[in-house]
Order: sequence, then C-alpha cells, then structure tokens
Amino acid sequence: MASMITTTAWVPRGFAAPFPNKYKFDEEEYERIAALAKLQLDDAEEDLAEAQEAEKKGSEKSDKKKAERETKDDNTSDIEIDDDLKEYDLEHYDDTDEEAGEGQSMGMFGNVKSLAYYESNKEDPYITLDPGADEDDEEREDLQILATDNLLLAAKIEDELAHLEVYVYEDAADNLYVHHDIMLPAIPLCVEWLDCPVNKAGVDKDSAANFVAIGTFDPDIEIWDLDTIDCMYPNAILGQGANPEEETKKKKKKKSKKANDEYHVDAVLALAANRKHRNLLASGSADKTIKLWDLHTAKCAKSYSYHTDKVCSLAWHGVESTVLLSGSYDRTAAIADMRAPGEQPMRVGVESDIETVRWDPHDPNFFYVSTENGIVHYFDARKATKDPSASSSVWKLQAHDQSVSSFDLNPVIPGFMVTGSTDKTVKIWDITAAGPSLVVSRDFDVGKVFSTAFAPDREVAFRVSIAGSNGNVSVWDTSTNAGVRKAFAQKVPNLPTREDGAEDRLVAVNNDEEEESSSDEGEEDDEDDDSEEDSDEDGDSMDED
Repeated sequence: MASMITTTAWVPRGFAAPFPNKYKFDEEEYERIAALAKLQLDDAEEDLAEAQEAEKKGSEKSDKKKAERETKDDNTSDIEIDDDLKEYDLEHYDDTDEEAGEGQSMGMFGNVKSLAYYESNKEDPYITLDPGADEDDEEREDLQILATDNLLLAAKIEDELAHLEVYVYEDAADNLYVHHDIMLPAIPLCVEWLDCPVNKAGVDKDSAANFVAIGTFDPDIEIWDLDTIDCMYPNAILGQGANPEEETKKKKKKKSKKANDEYHVDAVLALAANRKHRNLLASGSADKTIKLWDLHTAKCAKSYSYHTDKVCSLAWHGVESTVLLSGSYDRTAAIADMRAPGEQPMRVGVESDIETVRWDPHDPNFFYVSTENGIVHYFDARKATKDPSASSSVWKLQAHDQSVSSFDLNPVIPGFMVTGSTDKTVKIWDITAAGPSLVVSRDFDVGKVFSTAFAPDREVAFRVSIAGSNGNVSVWDTSTNAGVRKAFAQKVPNLPTREDGAEDRLVAVNNDEEEESSSDEGEEDDEDDDSEEDSDEDGDSMDED
C-alpha cells in the first residue's frame, strides 16, 4: 500500500523528558478514557442494539433451518450399522462418561498442596537473581533522549493506517530513528508542538511540557503527551468528541455540519500555538472558521468567521502576540486582532488558493504567502487594507512550476528561505534588500514535497526536515552545500565545516550507515555558483510590483 507524510514539526532541545514514562492503565485512567469515549461507546451500544434487532427478525428463518437439520439428524440415526463396526460403539463416541472424572490421580502431582507458592519472584528465597533487571536497564537506555537531541514529529499514512511518528535526531552522530509512535483516528493534516501541559495529573498548568496537537480529517483536535509512550487515548480532545454528555439522551444521528461557536464540524487544516500566551491554540478548518482554544479548560474560547472558504494556514505574530495571520482558499490572507472579534481584519489578495502563510521572523512588519500556482508573495503588513483587491506585494517570486506546498524561514539566519513543491524539488533562497535569489535546487527523491521545516535551535540552524508522498522523512544539512556556504558565509561568520567534506549530507531512517545523497554525485561547486548567477540574470523569477 502507498504511504506518505503529510506534515512535520520540530521539538526544540531541552523540552523532552530524558526518560519518557511508560503508559499505565489503572482504574483512574480507565475512568478518564471511559468519560472521554462515552459518546463512541453509546454509538457502539446502539449499533449492537440494531444488530440484535436484525438478528431477532431473522430468528424465525434460523429456527426453521435448525428444525430441518434436526429432522435430518433423526433420519440418519435409523441407519443400520455394520456388524464389524458395532464392537467400536461409534454411536456413543461423543457421549461423556459421568464417571470419567473419577480417574486415578497422577502420582507426580500428588503432593501439589504441599508446594510453597510466592506471588513474586522477589519473595521466593530460592531465587536470588533478577533476570529482568538487565532488560529493564537496557530498555530504559534505548528510550533515553539526550539534551543535545531534537525530536521530529511526522504525520504519516501507511497501509491505510494513520499515526504520528516521533523521531529522535542525533546531529553529532548523523542519526535519525523512530522513538515511538501514536495511532490516530483519521488522516492527519496538521501538527503543532505545545509547551503547555494539558490534562496532566500532578503537573502545574504553567510549567514547561512536551505535548502535541494534531488536526485530522475529523473535526476534533487531539492533544497527546509526547513524554508518555504506548498511550491508548489522548490527554484531551478539542471539539464535539470531548462532550459526550450532550448526546446521551439523543438517538444516534449524524453530527451537525453547520458551523458553530463551540467546535469545528469539518476537517482541521491548520494549527498555531501562541508562544507567549501558552494556553492559547488557534485552529483553522474546512468549515471556514477559526477557533481559539483555551488549553487549560480544553474549551473553545472564541470563534471567528471572516473567511468565505477553507482556512488552510495560521501564524501568530512574533511581537504582537494577539495578532493572527490566516490564509484561506478564498484567495485572501487576513491580519486580525483576536481581542476584537467584531472588527473586520486587514486583508491582502493573491492570484490563487493560498497554501501557507508565515511572518518574517526577523522583521515583524512583513509576512510571506505561498500559493498553489507556485508563487511566493512578500507583503508589508502596514499597507494592508480591508479591501484585498487594493493590496500589492513588495515582491513576488515564481518559486516553482507547481504548488508551493510548504516553505519555511530560518529562525536564526536572516534571509534564509526553503521552499518545497509538488514538482518534487526543494529550493534554498537567499533574500536580500534587492529581493530573493536562488541558491540551490535539489530533488531528494521524496516524491511530491509536502513538508520542509528548519530545525529550531541555533546549533542545528542549517538542518532542514524534508518529507513527502513516498512516506520517508530526511534531514538535510544545508551547510554541506557549497552554494549555501557561499551565500550565507557573511551572515554566519563561524560557519562550521565537516571534516569528511561530504556534499549535501542527508540523514534518513532505515539506514545502518550514514546516507549521503545529492542530485548529481559528482557535481562541482562552480555549478552551484552558476545556479545563483542564472537566477539573478533571469528576470522572470522575481517581479517588482
């Protein structure tokens, strides 16, 4: 079966627990799960009742067939048995002997009552070794996450099953492996890392945590604890699935598809966690609404309906923490203050459906918008108006021939942009005052590219996660590319170089040895330089508005 990775997200260093906890299923956990899943259980009971009713209706037919079989059995009992077979008494072969249970006891177990029994091997004085101790220590060591490790979250579909894979990326060892995974109820569409604890017993609500929010084709948002492995159920559900009591007195029926102020009624396409107000999570949906959730209560605090089509991308402002940037299939990007839900937001318009929106991490007055036509726009937020048709971008870039399905901006290095497209290529761009210029373009054989994301920490600022339609995720060390080193040498004075001199180092899973990959293995450095010069000479790659 085909597999694909729809989205990825990094976890900064220092947030993951060094030794994740094993999931414990006790009575308290059972009660929690039962409360969260009550609606599903009620639906299952109603399905059972319907099945029993259907079975009851067909009982007469079943009884008739049974009577026919009994009549047939009576007829077979009249068959004469050959004299040679009578001595074997086959007629009573299946009969049980009432006195069969009174046989002789086996001597070797005759004194079984006198044997001593201990509930645990630790209580048995004759067992002095603990064979499981070494295994527990080894398993604990395998699960350990170091302070220098990054977690990488990948939403994956494989063999018609959906799950979130939690990878550990060891940069010094060029190692990437799956630490554990989380089963999901539907195809995942967006993933957002959270540093706010949600419904975690014994943990202060304002303490640092390691959670993840997942949006799927279902209208509910699931919140999972990344520091607990083998979980059976999420810590919280944001949506209608978290309120089963509303349905207990109703007959089974389809959930309403009408948009409301309490929960989404269609697929969740975008998530954005507020890093300053850590308990706030914004979500965008195919039901055309944006919801603001309070993670402390797991309830919707406010709903917004200023878009006229599906909301596919969200981004909080880095300085003005109440300002949210949103992109929609209505071909507009909106800038709204969440404190003023009645106000019409400022908007900008683009030529086609929006794929992704991002604030400039190094200049909060500007933001980026990518579209399905392969164009990246750069807007000045101060010039946005309530009329999207009156907007104009600072510059626009024909980055790819097909949809720019993902792009990201380096949080550490200014002007460092990566784009990924359904044309199967990944491109690095250098953005200066004069505009963007192409640094390098690569096809890493990941299929259609659905996710490109820079690592969040300064120590791994040049690492980019890449994933797509072939179901594999890789980490590209862009500092090993000659074109990248040349373009950003002045911005990063102490740019490290690898001792092995590897070009386009790519770290992937399912490899025992380090994997090196490039589009052309023997490509010379001057070819990368030529690509930069060509992009500058080609005037059609960037248009001034």
